[in-house]
Amino acid sequence: MNTHHTDQLHYQEIYEIADLLSAGELTSVQVTTALLDRIDTVDERIGSYAFVARDDALAAARRSDERRAAGQTIGRLDGIPLAIKDIYDREGWRTEAGMASRRGTVADSSATVVERLEAAGAVILGKVHTTEGVYTEHTAPFRAPLNPWDESRWVGVSSSGSGVSAAAGLCFGALGSDTGGSIRMPSASNGVTGLKPTWGRVSRAGVVELAATLDHVGPMCRSARDAGLVLEAIAGADPRDPTASSVPVPDLSVGVEPRSLHGVRIGVDPAWSYHEVSADVEKAHRAAEEHLAGLGAEIVPVTLPDPTQAIDDWFGVCAAQTARAHGDGFLAALDTYGPALRELIERGRSMSAIEYDELLRRRWDFKGRMEAAVSQVDSVLIPALSFIAPPVEKMVRMDDETTAGVHRFTVPFTLSQLPTITFPGGFTTTEAGRPFPVGLQMVGSAFSEQALVGIVDAFQRTTDWNSRHPDL
Repeated sequence: MNTHHTDQLHYQEIYEIADLLSAGELTSVQVTTALLDRIDTVDERIGSYAFVARDDALAAARRSDERRAAGQTIGRLDGIPLAIKDIYDREGWRTEAGMASRRGTVADSSATVVERLEAAGAVILGKVHTTEGVYTEHTAPFRAPLNPWDESRWVGVSSSGSGVSAAAGLCFGALGSDTGGSIRMPSASNGVTGLKPTWGRVSRAGVVELAATLDHVGPMCRSARDAGLVLEAIAGADPRDPTASSVPVPDLSVGVEPRSLHGVRIGVDPAWSYHEVSADVEKAHRAAEEHLAGLGAEIVPVTLPDPTQAIDDWFGVCAAQTARAHGDGFLAALDTYGPALRELIERGRSMSAIEYDELLRRRWDFKGRMEAAVSQVDSVLIPALSFIAPPVEKMVRMDDETTAGVHRFTVPFTLSQLPTITFPGGFTTTEAGRPFPVGLQMVGSAFSEQALVGIVDAFQRTTDWNSRHPDL
């Protein structure tokens, strides 16, 4: 391997690795081997991977190198090592979704998004950990990953393994999913860039379901441009999932130079962004506003609908749909369920049709009001969380204040199914004296992922927050 490129290879972006592969300065086998060796060294401690598919990954890397040698490279993802959350079926691999009742369950086919990644030439290193049933708790016999910035801090919810593996240099990006914040919370907590697309932009075929009309499939990477590249590969209509939208997938690649933000209108609602948020979150938010304005964007006031009722309603909608997804299998395996998922399903099973219909009526009303508010601008800037990731012990059974703080900026946008991109907007210092990322979020109108990627890419090309990495 060219030693000039081995230093911090694991922390480079997909675009950078793709350029090195294209120039012949590295091979996919070399890159993949380097990542596998790093996983062997680092992941025993932080525990992001459910399992590593070393032989399959190296075989895929060899096929990529053979294509490149024959002048038949597929695209920028060809030969790039990625990871997938353990809710995505991959033929011949286990899909356990963090559930004791699914131990040893092997998929006989692959999820559409996995097929699309492999068709794009990506090298799938293995599967990363998730919470039980894609909800909130890591339960035995599965382990919770550790935050690579500060092991005493929360890693976020179900896409925890995706966020940790991307942040720790154990893959160049990972597939996550988001039902109530599970791309955004781990992205904010681990300092990576997570793209939650519009509901329906990406197929859910072959994906373990939590709540069907809330589940969003998306990438978690080290930059907006990398996330756009992965999203473009996996998005689009799918006959296996009739809810996957036929809206054309735009070109989500970015140019060599950052996009100009002149003429771009970015909304800010002070009642959302500055009310009951920590000082470090407000500081990062105001600094980002100033920086975006310096890039030419116009910062304009907007008024988003009050999310209070919507946050409470999200739990009801999620409960009913999760209960339906688990069906009678829940009762048959009741003793294997952890307390949080069991409580959610029991709530859904006890709900009447009239109660659920009332939830839906309020949901669609909120969605319409949120869409109208967001459509006035090109994007809206808000925090990702009200505070930086709290200590782990505070998140085991969250109090009401913590529950509100972690859901306030997330569930309104799965309930309304709008796209968002979460990214590190600053850094602070924990009580342990360790640097720690502060997450921000851009929200857009339905199917506006191209605009969101472009805005955050411009921000990231002119700041260094996303290029900072934990010392492991």
